[in-house]
Amino acid sequence: MDATQLFEQHHASLLRYLMRLTGDLDAAHDAAQEAFTRLVAKPPRDENPRAWLFAVATNVVRAGSNTNRRRAALLHAGAGRAPHADPLPSPEEGAMAESDRARVRAALAELPERERMMLLMREEGFSHREIAEAVGTTTGSVGTMLARALSLLAARLPLDEEA
Repeated sequence: MDATQLFEQHHASLLRYLMRLTGDLDAAHDAAQEAFTRLVAKPPRDENPRAWLFAVATNVVRAGSNTNRRRAALLHAGAGRAPHADPLPSPEEGAMAESDRARVRAALAELPERERMMLLMREEGFSHREIAEAVGTTTGSVGTMLARALSLLAARLPLDEEA
């Protein structure tokens, strides 16, 4: 029996079971989807795929439940150690920051694709070797090319908004 037939035969009852098990329709849908994904990726060898689907879906729910329980325990136990977010910016600060982001995006858009790609990869933490492989150059030239790209970007970003 293929996955499509198994889905048509068992999805509704699996979803009902998972809904009753979790009490959460979204979690039930996620677990059912994961069970059928695993069915397609590695079909069971037994003669009873329905039992296999239900067992896999139940294990998916258990794993999610265990993860949620561990997260809650960690948050509760370490509430004093939990990192705190920066305070929200004022509306004026938020508008200014958005304006700055728009100026940087516009300046980046003006750069040649290769320079833009290199700068963005650098900001994502790529090594010079990884950047070199991605843009098709040598590792030794990446530093020079990044410096040139930064100069091009700086030329497109005036220091004050009147310029």
